[in-house]
Amino acid sequence: MEKGNPCIVMVPCPGFSHLIPLIELAKQLVVYHPLFHVTFLIPTFGPPSSTTLSILQTLPPQIDFTVLPQVNQNDMPPKAVHPATHMHLTVTYSLPSLRQALVSLSSRTQLVAMIADVFSVDALELAKQFNLKTYAYCASSGASLSFYLSFPKLDKDLEIVSTEFRELKQPVKLPGCAALQGTDLFDTVQERASESYRTILHISKGLDFADGIILNSFIDLERKVITALQESNHKYPPIYPLGPILQSESASMNKPASQCLKWLDNQPPNSVLYVSFGSGGTLSQEQLNELALGLEMSNHKFLWATRAPNEFSSSAYLCAQKEDPLDYLPEGFHERTKDRGLVVPSWAPQIEVLKHKSTGGFLTHSGWNSTLESVFYGKPMIVWPLFAEQRMNAVMLTEELKIAARPKENENNNGIVEKEEVSRIVKSVMEGDEGKEINRRIQVFKNDAVKALGKDGSFTRTLTSLALQWKNLSGK
Repeated sequence: MEKGNPCIVMVPCPGFSHLIPLIELAKQLVVYHPLFHVTFLIPTFGPPSSTTLSILQTLPPQIDFTVLPQVNQNDMPPKAVHPATHMHLTVTYSLPSLRQALVSLSSRTQLVAMIADVFSVDALELAKQFNLKTYAYCASSGASLSFYLSFPKLDKDLEIVSTEFRELKQPVKLPGCAALQGTDLFDTVQERASESYRTILHISKGLDFADGIILNSFIDLERKVITALQESNHKYPPIYPLGPILQSESASMNKPASQCLKWLDNQPPNSVLYVSFGSGGTLSQEQLNELALGLEMSNHKFLWATRAPNEFSSSAYLCAQKEDPLDYLPEGFHERTKDRGLVVPSWAPQIEVLKHKSTGGFLTHSGWNSTLESVFYGKPMIVWPLFAEQRMNAVMLTEELKIAARPKENENNNGIVEKEEVSRIVKSVMEGDEGKEINRRIQVFKNDAVKALGKDGSFTRTLTSLALQWKNLSGK
């Protein structure tokens, strides 16, 4: 690293879906503004995965990284605690190591700013001690950011009436958002006495330490909420919509990945439903069975990246599963569907799948990275939220933007989506009038997303505005 180059420090949190957007942002920064160097300081509670290491080791020369020492496992709560708490505590317990890394960096380069994931928000207070400009990075939607910024007040309101979000009779109103039911808010805040509730509240209050908040979204997708937050009369830190930030290609192209693409090459255009629940979502055994049988009943082609079942929907988010998920599919399912379906364990090359001309729809957990990718590649969605902010995303995608359909849960059967409903909604999106209208609308947003990333697009302008701030700080 040249000592004269101004350096931006980025602090992700554990979780692949939080690391990747920051890496892609760093890549864009050094391409458009090669004056800057980026250093990642990465908190960990275990060894980085081989996929993570392969991504880090192939970064361009203007970006480097330090994996901070693993936190003491004895300090961490049981694995049953929500991943949000694990993510936040990993960063909190890494602060001494982070301080040492900043001291070392400041002695050999010109540090000008820190960008930290919202779950790494405690790092921002530390950055102030080094006189750095500080930015929180929100890897989720503008609606999620609106919740974070509103949460301290909402918490006081709940305390007054002594109730839970899920018990509220009236919708919750967030700046710029459609009215939401309490049950649609983050799963982490549904129990006020829970550790995850306290975690999200702490994070929300910590955003006050930010000089600005960078949001992975774009104005044409979330105009109302972004405008509401930007025009808050200084109630919130400045909001910088810097999206869509996407992977240009999937993290790995191993043999199973190549198998997926070879299979897709042999399918008719827009004929395949891609099914994936993101980097860590899992279904119960009963729900897994119903999904499989519903896909079979629909008679549509499908590519399904599946995981072994678990009663905790986020069980695979921070730790890889070891069981073979194909062992848990209904008896005879593979044989009965082998001519029109491909099931792969755990992972598929999502970017390449969504780009592919044979892919006609996406059954997704509605995580934000997957949502942006689906929009960018113009694939109609069936949204099946599992945890975190995914229910909020699902409401926005179905009711506000109308670029997705959502299956109905059977409330008399523990909220299970039954096979008949799976079959119905697959047919509706892949061949029905509802699917045609969703497809028409999502093509508009696809064009908006491409435009945002163009030479004069909102992403490019916003990145240039931030880079100018950092350049002025460095005196270059």
